[in-house]
Amino acid sequence: MNLLKSIFVSAFITAGLLGTVYSLYQLATVGLLSPWLGTALACGAPTLLFARLFAVATPRTSENLYLVLAGGVVGTVLAFVLGGGIPAFIALAVGVIANLAYVFWYSRFPSATTRLSEGQPLPDLTLAENGQPLTTAELTRTPALWIFYRGNWCPLCMAQVREIAAQYRELEQRGVAVHLVSPQPEANTASLARKFDAPMRFLTDTENRAADTLGILERNGLPAGMQVLGYDSDVPRPTVFITAAGGTVIHVDLSENYRVRPEPAQYFDVLDRHAAG
Repeated sequence: MNLLKSIFVSAFITAGLLGTVYSLYQLATVGLLSPWLGTALACGAPTLLFARLFAVATPRTSENLYLVLAGGVVGTVLAFVLGGGIPAFIALAVGVIANLAYVFWYSRFPSATTRLSEGQPLPDLTLAENGQPLTTAELTRTPALWIFYRGNWCPLCMAQVREIAAQYRELEQRGVAVHLVSPQPEANTASLARKFDAPMRFLTDTENRAADTLGILERNGLPAGMQVLGYDSDVPRPTVFITAAGGTVIHVDLSENYRVRPEPAQYFDVLDRHAAG
């Protein structure tokens, strides 16, 4: 199923972009009052969404993207009213059918059984930092906020990392370390680490062994075609958890929708309640 999703999202983004560009070309050629106006709106709605995700650091969107879906529906209706034909078919396929599939199928993760459980010790893991192995015992000497992210290619993941970096001083005051874990190549991780003036630990999960151990591995979760950039086809489900000193898990947030990441206030609430208790 993940392989199908991988192919779908790459095809959806490509179709939305091509549909937008071609419909704008047709409008410039034949004039505004043609069904291509509806196609431009229907294909442009998801295209603008993805452009915004890459251009603006946002770690979360609305859950159901009603404005994007509305753009697809309105554009499709307009295309049919203005003449139908191929423009209307493209608007329907991309702006309505593929849009609905993206929002309610692709974006959602199925339920998963993990080894992350509040009140239980974190399983033994081995991660790498600058090529040097680190164990769970070494990484849980202090309280820690762990974020498993998919890689530099994921704009929501990058926004989530930036958001945590901006909050790092508050975490540091609470004595909490930040561990950012990804299976991406060491060079990509090093490039990301250089962008932040915050002593967060950027860790590599070689061959997704830790994600697999924890039960948060999404096989074939990488959008099709991105393997050419050196990324592995398997990625972790975006996951946040907090461990107390010694390694006991005190909070788990397992993403059900990859576009909706938890708010930092949630982490601070958990940490403050744990410290008070």
